[in-house]
Amino acid sequence: MLGEDDEPPTMPGAGGPYSAWRKVFPGRVAAVSEVRSWARDLLAGRVAVPVLDDVLLLLSELAANAVTHSDSGRTKDGRMTVYLARTTTMVHVEVTDDGSVTSAPAVRVPETNDGGRGLWLVDLLAAEWGSHHDGANRSVWFQVTG
Repeated sequence: MLGEDDEPPTMPGAGGPYSAWRKVFPGRVAAVSEVRSWARDLLAGRVAVPVLDDVLLLLSELAANAVTHSDSGRTKDGRMTVYLARTTTMVHVEVTDDGSVTSAPAVRVPETNDGGRGLWLVDLLAAEWGSHHDGANRSVWFQVTG
């Protein structure tokens, strides 16, 4: 795994050079700001400011969902893994959590000020998004172009 200051490997890919990073975070609410700071440090100066703003907002929502609605935030050793990839045309973000038997990703139109906007915002702002299971783990991903 690359450290925060390590330059990621770059290889030809769709849309030009491709850079990717991965980091594991503890499954706790305080880690959401750590996730956001890590992504900001990696992407600032590499993508346009409006793209960075959208990526950080949506990543924060996915990280918050991971610790709120999955076993990542319910178990002592819970964790979430964040993957970032950047090409010259888009940023791909994926958050993998420890899964849940009681909830699944779903877009809900917010009707109150009590939350529930995470995937609604992802659906609104991302060029594409989706989710998948891999064994017990669940991943939600999105792409922002620009």
